[in-house]
Amino acid sequence: MTDSKAVRRERADNRTSPVTFYRQVVAELRKVVWPTQEQLVTYFVVTMVFVIFFMTFVSLLDLGFGKLVFELFTQDSK
Repeated sequence: MTDSKAVRRERADNRTSPVTFYRQVVAELRKVVWPTQEQLVTYFVVTMVFVIFFMTFVSLLDLGFGKLVFELFTQDSK
């Protein structure tokens, strides 16, 4: 038997049943440290401030570069 066939057979023999998989998922979720409501609100506000700041920054850059390019390409060649 070649090595690849042996590896495939070994993988097929070690499959987890759906019930076992579900139990393992539930066990892992019990280990999770969930944030408190106060932490969740704080994280949300910090994330929103960060996103709004960078949206504003990128929008201003876009506006500035757009006006610059517009000025460069619409100059009168007198």
